[in-house]
Amino acid sequence: MIASGKICTILVKKGLISRQKAAEALKREQKVRDILVQKRDSMKKGGSGLNSVDTPISFIDVLLALKIERDDRPGKTLDEDLLYETISDALGLPYKKIDPLKLDLNLVTKTIPKTFAMKHLLLPIEMKEGNLVVATSDPLNRDAVIDVERATGLKVTPVVSSKSDIKKMISEFFGFKQSISAAEDHFSQKGIELKNLEHYVSLSSADELPSTDQHIVNAVNHLFTYSFEQRASDIHIEPKRETSLVRMRIDGILHTVYTLPKKVHNAVLSRIKTLSGLNMAEKRRPQDGRIKTEKDGVEVEIRVSTIPVAFGEKAVMRIMDPDVLFQNLENIGFEGEDFLKYHNMIKMPHGIILVTGPTGSGKSTTLYSTLRKLSTPEINIVTIEDPIEMIHEDFNQIAVQPAIDVTFATILRNILRQDPDIIMVGEIRDLQTAQSAVQAALTGHLVLSTLHTNDTVSSVTRLLDLGIPPFLLHSSLTGIIAQRLVRGICPNCIESFDMEMEELQSLGIRISDSRPGKVVLKRGKGCVECRHTGYKGRRGVFEVLPYTEELKKNTTADVDLSALRKAASKTGFASLRQRAVVKMLRGETTYQEVLRVTWEQEDY
Repeated sequence: MIASGKICTILVKKGLISRQKAAEALKREQKVRDILVQKRDSMKKGGSGLNSVDTPISFIDVLLALKIERDDRPGKTLDEDLLYETISDALGLPYKKIDPLKLDLNLVTKTIPKTFAMKHLLLPIEMKEGNLVVATSDPLNRDAVIDVERATGLKVTPVVSSKSDIKKMISEFFGFKQSISAAEDHFSQKGIELKNLEHYVSLSSADELPSTDQHIVNAVNHLFTYSFEQRASDIHIEPKRETSLVRMRIDGILHTVYTLPKKVHNAVLSRIKTLSGLNMAEKRRPQDGRIKTEKDGVEVEIRVSTIPVAFGEKAVMRIMDPDVLFQNLENIGFEGEDFLKYHNMIKMPHGIILVTGPTGSGKSTTLYSTLRKLSTPEINIVTIEDPIEMIHEDFNQIAVQPAIDVTFATILRNILRQDPDIIMVGEIRDLQTAQSAVQAALTGHLVLSTLHTNDTVSSVTRLLDLGIPPFLLHSSLTGIIAQRLVRGICPNCIESFDMEMEELQSLGIRISDSRPGKVVLKRGKGCVECRHTGYKGRRGVFEVLPYTEELKKNTTADVDLSALRKAASKTGFASLRQRAVVKMLRGETTYQEVLRVTWEQEDY
């Protein structure tokens, strides 16, 4: 363990603290150590998993407990990552911020025993060029490293990581592995295992591990907690021929998190079905349900969908976080001019406003945020959804139930007798729903709905293709917005770089006032905060099209999409690509994201 005096010397040389603060910390060291030891022992008696083994109290723990203010950044205190990174740099060792998404469950849990890992705070994190990379909070503990080399027969490369990260990963990974292993041991193989579609008819659930088994309960609870920590929007549990994959979508990108034994797949699915109120015995038909749970004291709804695939049942759980679904409209990504246009549209007393875009483009967030902005005690808001994504007591929400003929179209006719002011229709899918929405708009209601089209202008032709006459569109359609989500540049590692204007144009990114030369853009270098992706969080990109007189003139039964786009461009309309380029030039996203999410329309 590094001597207290040496740590103080390193911190003083780096300009993080003064000599006086270092001397004061050394003076108070023993008293603080005694307090920390008492706290650790009391937690151990209380049965805390993290403290079931006596982990050593270091001088860094003392410094963190003292909450010493930094000299280089007044108002900020010394934090754990900074201390370990500074000390590792002074010792000439690499510092590693542990990314749980990149850890291999088997490597972490099968290389060394949990008690040894916790006692010495060692965590195997990867195999690199035949060497075992092990994270440690005590780089001078060579004896423990040598023990690992002897036990594994591998050359160990130590890297420095923070103590709390190592303890957390040991607890979570060993705990999850223990639950999965215990569940696997309990699983009986007497019956026929769910392998593929041919076996569906002859399957029996008699030999499956019960979903109430404590190990399975713990494993599923861990998956939910873990997804919240990683800011995941979706959890996928996918059966394969020999294994079961757990993947999580973070900032729009899927990451493989765990590979589970196939034996426990059915039990995990059964547990999820139990929580979401689905039929555990039904494995041949798709099912939909929901789970209500808690994240940081706030209620969170998880929408569950199961469907039969080649090797069993797949479950996808979408996490409906109220912090994401209900936002201030001003902050979700509208440009100033577009926000004014959209604000004017939603303030109209009647008419249809359409929100378009593919699945996962943020349409629900836009609609819910709009409804919350419009909601007052004087207004009756009614929604028809399939399914209800997030329950909000200010709205009267109705779930579509096709089995009993409660569809978008049939319920819309009944809603008009409920004295609504604003109606939200989850999606316009067919002529009947479109006609009902038009009638609601013509009878003095504001109707908000979604449509699956690529952009705003093609939504007009889509409604015509469904069978809505042009004259009804003229009198009922107020406006359309299309949207996408681009990943934002990580603020912790953002940097500037120059790019030739000609290169941007060759890629399809055109800047209106472009002149030959270079343009300054932003990107993320990659850091521990963004898992070295350079991106963190997502931002909305919007295309707003009020349905003006110019567009109405061009909307005929045999309208040409190209002519409509040209008419839209005459009204000062900006496309998704143009709006994304604005965000790129402002340093909010990268040109790669602009190219990934949007496309160039020659007609504009």
